[in-house]
Amino acid sequence: MPDLPAGLPGLDPAWSRRVTVADSTGAKHDWHLLDNGVTDPVGTLLCVHGNPTWSYLWRRLVAAAPPGWRVVAPDQLGMGFSERLTGLRPLAQRVADLGDLTAALGVTGPVITVGHDWGGVISLGWALQHRDQLRGVVLTNTAVAMPPGDLGPALIRLAHAPGVRPAATVGTPLFVRATTALSRPPLPAAVRDAFAAPYASADRRGSVGDFVADIPFAPGHPSRATQEAIAEGIRDLDVPALLLWGPRDPVFGERYLADLRGRLPHAQLHRYEGASHLVQEDAPQYAKAIAQWVADLAEGRPAAPARPAAEVTDRHPWSALTDRATDDSPAVVEVGGGTVTWAALSRRVEDLAAGLVAAGVGPGTRVGMLVEPSADLTAAVYAVWRAGAVIVVADKGLGLRGMRRALRGAGVGAVIGSAQGLAAARVMGLPGIRIAAGGVAGAAARALGATTSLAELEQRGATAAAPAVAAPDADCAVLFTSGATGPAKGVVYTRRQAVAQLDLVRSTYGLTPADRLVAAFAPFAILGPALGIGSIVPDIDVTAPGSLTAAKLADATAAAGGTVVFASPAALRRVVATAGDLTDAQRGALGGVRLLMSAGAPVPLSLLQQLRAVLPHAEAHTPYGMTEALPVTDVSAAEVEAAGSGDGVCVGRPLAGVEVRVSALTPTGRAEGDLTDTPGLTGEVCVRAAHVKDRYDALWATERISSRNPGWHRTGDVGHLDAEGRLWIGGRLPHVVTTATGVVTPVGIEQRVEQLPGVSAAAVVGVGPVGAQVVVVVVVPAGARSSRFPGAAPRPSLADADLAGAVRAAAGTEVAAVLTTGRLPVDIRHESKVDRTAVARAAGAVLAGTGGARRRS
Repeated sequence: MPDLPAGLPGLDPAWSRRVTVADSTGAKHDWHLLDNGVTDPVGTLLCVHGNPTWSYLWRRLVAAAPPGWRVVAPDQLGMGFSERLTGLRPLAQRVADLGDLTAALGVTGPVITVGHDWGGVISLGWALQHRDQLRGVVLTNTAVAMPPGDLGPALIRLAHAPGVRPAATVGTPLFVRATTALSRPPLPAAVRDAFAAPYASADRRGSVGDFVADIPFAPGHPSRATQEAIAEGIRDLDVPALLLWGPRDPVFGERYLADLRGRLPHAQLHRYEGASHLVQEDAPQYAKAIAQWVADLAEGRPAAPARPAAEVTDRHPWSALTDRATDDSPAVVEVGGGTVTWAALSRRVEDLAAGLVAAGVGPGTRVGMLVEPSADLTAAVYAVWRAGAVIVVADKGLGLRGMRRALRGAGVGAVIGSAQGLAAARVMGLPGIRIAAGGVAGAAARALGATTSLAELEQRGATAAAPAVAAPDADCAVLFTSGATGPAKGVVYTRRQAVAQLDLVRSTYGLTPADRLVAAFAPFAILGPALGIGSIVPDIDVTAPGSLTAAKLADATAAAGGTVVFASPAALRRVVATAGDLTDAQRGALGGVRLLMSAGAPVPLSLLQQLRAVLPHAEAHTPYGMTEALPVTDVSAAEVEAAGSGDGVCVGRPLAGVEVRVSALTPTGRAEGDLTDTPGLTGEVCVRAAHVKDRYDALWATERISSRNPGWHRTGDVGHLDAEGRLWIGGRLPHVVTTATGVVTPVGIEQRVEQLPGVSAAAVVGVGPVGAQVVVVVVVPAGARSSRFPGAAPRPSLADADLAGAVRAAAGTEVAAVLTTGRLPVDIRHESKVDRTAVARAAGAVLAGTGGARRRS
């Protein structure tokens, strides 16, 4: 057998070993494997590669082994640097071979199997035959069965074809090289060469073709019975399971993941967005995730850390509708349209819920909501809840690609959509039944793929039995974050948590049935009825805050008799900018607003002060929170004024039942300190409350990091508590500047700079290596058409000496450079959260001399 080549990236030669093992026929075979050599281990990770990889695939996991755990990663016979075979080795024999190897190695358990590709099936076969040793299973981009109606992965079927297989898999290195070519961005050439090293000639690739030939596509295939037995057998596995998945895999797509989840419903899942078939290469952090999962099992850590439980009640997110089932006052008002009374909404929700269940949309079904804010959307949301199903909300600010990723990843089983929404669902290839809303019916609905409509379901449900009420701890919603600081994350709420949130909002702001909500902020566009108050959405696109004008806000307020306004900071800036266009009647309508709430991004005190001229009788409040927990704290404009200036934005004190702590930062910007409420200590903000999210959806590793202090949610925001218990936010954890003299948070500096007469907006970023960064301030000069706008970061220029001097004097910290730009890039949903990462890249290019910087004259 050829020796293992020297210098393979990431592979320690000390892990490489050979062993001779006799199989069930008595024939002896030479195996090559990677083995970290732990003696007397507390357990063993048995890692099984697929086709056409080899044990090199697991090098990072060998390196990241949990303390005391042995990691064994064999090259399957005929593969890698193990002995070459003379004939096809069927699945049953492959499973037996693995058992012979572990016996020869003295593996006795506990064992956690780790499989990829065809190695997933083989590892599960071993698991079923060694249950007495089995502690858990980990699977990565594999399949154990073809879902009903599925013909198998198209790329594998092509390679399986008799006329193609010999040339593609054996005669040429096409199949070997194509596998490592699936990754984006491309893998380094040295890594691709390392994967191909064992398969340099046709005589070394025989088992590559044999593995493909052994895939049992046809019922009569020799390995079909074994494969089916494994696929059915794992339904009874009662050990912990973890699925780590690359969603961009063109081989094992979403349907195979869904099949696995159906067979292992208790499995925890993490989807590495952007990763392809070789998730181990595309998401190298997978190794630390497995190590953490194994450590948690060893420590007996619960799969879902307990959070504070809300008071047990018989309330549900739709309970306010039931309470007002005979009330003929408006529950939903549509600008330019009619109104829907509480009684009509309550009846419609009950009928729709029964119709949904009759159509197969019942408890646990995830329903993508692709309907613009309207009476239809409101009724559909509460009907889905009443049916025991789960709403999935990903707004169009994510873009079509981002929405597709979110909705498909959430596993939607149904879609309710307007004409535009149904068309998008078709383009995105969303699975499940399609339900038309917004008056779409007949041939138009069928052309968009709809099999029924809200109207038909309502009619059907009028004579159907009322559905049972779901349990308080059943899932209620999957709400996607804005994606402003990375790929949008699905946030799961249970019914109990949703009710706790509604109760907190209602009590904090003293909402009563006499109030009317004007919701110009996407998350609140449908929550008015749940809060027990009538609501209206202004004639705007709620995912484009800048589309709200003072006149549109006034018209909505007048139409609904609005007393409460909820809008994002970007929307309110636009309201202030267009207030001069208001008529006397419109000003009178706005004069009836008693409460203004704004969230989604820091709200400058200057903006709150300017709004007093537009909403003269409204008490302005800025609740702090995030998709994962809203609200956390609250502060009024008067309280912000009283707090004065500080290092960050004052967001007030924690609300009733909410605990806030910080985790101190290391010099490299990592939040590793114990949770504390010590005044003045800067760290990551951590929250505990009954209404905090249940978990991140299909993001086990992210959730594990977020809740590494059991019961607490790490927000990713950085701030400090002052001596009076008020929370000050200084920025996001990824945006902390790690200088040689300590960490610097950006928001306080930005606020001071933005008070300069020559500046309309500012972003503070760090440039350079972690721990030795320098502070760079990028400013938008006063008079710019729009200081913030969604999109890419424009090219900055060096500021003139006068502006640079003024900025340095105001910053309060050492500033290496001051740059100017026409605008700052912000997120789409809020049009307020500055993409400091993009700004830092642009600033770094300028300082490195590659950004084409020009000095302003």
